[in-house]
Amino acid sequence: MKSQFKYRTFIYLFGAIASLLSCADDTPIVNESELITSMYMVMETPNGSDSVVFSFKDLDGDGGNPPVIFAPKLKSNTLYQTSLRLLNESVSPPIEITDEIVSEGTDHQFFYTPSGQANLQISYLDFDSLGYPIGTKTNILTGNAGSGLLKISLKHLPEKKASGVQNGNITNSGGETDIELTFDLVLE
Repeated sequence: MKSQFKYRTFIYLFGAIASLLSCADDTPIVNESELITSMYMVMETPNGSDSVVFSFKDLDGDGGNPPVIFAPKLKSNTLYQTSLRLLNESVSPPIEITDEIVSEGTDHQFFYTPSGQANLQISYLDFDSLGYPIGTKTNILTGNAGSGLLKISLKHLPEKKASGVQNGNITNSGGETDIELTFDLVLE
């Protein structure tokens, strides 16, 4: 009788452990999104004759104090090579987020949407492991003098195969917006 009790206890215990372990395999891996407090867009002409930095900082996040935005003037009819840098500067030392976005490139894409008289032609220079754009590095060709806006959006899990998305059209991208901000543009 004692050996039957031990045997049943062993079987129940084994079944419970097996059940718990099988559930562990079904647990989704959660990829927590990082807090993005700052974005810097460095724009340089290929010959180095002009270099400007657009910046956005909102150290206390949504609400509270308004963000600090700096948008320098650009030269008209000029090619700029750009690179984005995203940080969480609410902690010390600041946390670099750009490298994580690039390493998870298949899950991210930046979109650049000019409006008004901000005539810009934008082409992607960095791509994920499947050959789809990421957008931390771009070429931006300015048009004639004028002004307008440039909206920069970072999408998480965009549908990169959707119509126009590979060319930077956000319309069919889907996914969730990690950060979106707008810079005033003046082309001289």
